[in-house]
Amino acid sequence: MQAALEDAGIMIGRSLRHASRGLDTLLIGVLLPVLLLLLYVYVFGGAIAPDGRYLTYVVPGIVLLCAGYGAAGIAVPVANDMTTGVIDRFRSLPILPSAVLIGHISASVIRNLSSTMLVLAVAFAIGFRPVAGPVEWLIALTVLTLFIVAMSWVAVCFGLIASSVESASSFSFVILFLPYLSSAFVPVETMPAVLRGFAAHQPLTPMIETLRGLMIGTPVAGQAWVAVAWFGAILIVGYAIAGRLFARRTAR
Repeated sequence: MQAALEDAGIMIGRSLRHASRGLDTLLIGVLLPVLLLLLYVYVFGGAIAPDGRYLTYVVPGIVLLCAGYGAAGIAVPVANDMTTGVIDRFRSLPILPSAVLIGHISASVIRNLSSTMLVLAVAFAIGFRPVAGPVEWLIALTVLTLFIVAMSWVAVCFGLIASSVESASSFSFVILFLPYLSSAFVPVETMPAVLRGFAAHQPLTPMIETLRGLMIGTPVAGQAWVAVAWFGAILIVGYAIAGRLFARRTAR
């Protein structure tokens, strides 16, 4: 058990070091969330809600969009590991094989929670005033971590089946697009009927509404349980598929 934890710790450190050395990763992980927040508040916010309330509405959606986009990004380093022969070198060492994936997942959680804190700090600086207390913030952090872990395992699956690093990167753009078809930026009921059904029933909407309710006090109702059910199932399925794909790829 101790050896497995040590192996995982080494791989977590490796993944974090790789992320810190990549300028594009730092720009996407740190600047993109802030730029998106400022774009929606100051460029679109005046047209959507001239009284300034749009900042309060949009922050949970921006948080989820950036966390999802960041989590999806680990498809690239996973694909890089699988296509450059690094995994073959790791197999020759006395380390736990799954430590490689655990390192990627753990680094994703740490990196994306850090970028979330940055987004929230900027939001506070420009006027965001949530009503959440310590309990609500703890629950929000828990469900956000569930979301990041679930999306990270899905990203691992894409990284394992990708034939190249370039093809693995396309998964990030899919995840970047999905929040626009949810309640992240506008209420679902304002959408055309053809989009409303999808937006109301896709998994991102209950997660966003849960975060919004916890942060600013809007009704959550059963949205939290729906969000947990969705992303708990996604996590389990993603983990199972990633485990089988990794075993198949490393058995060669």
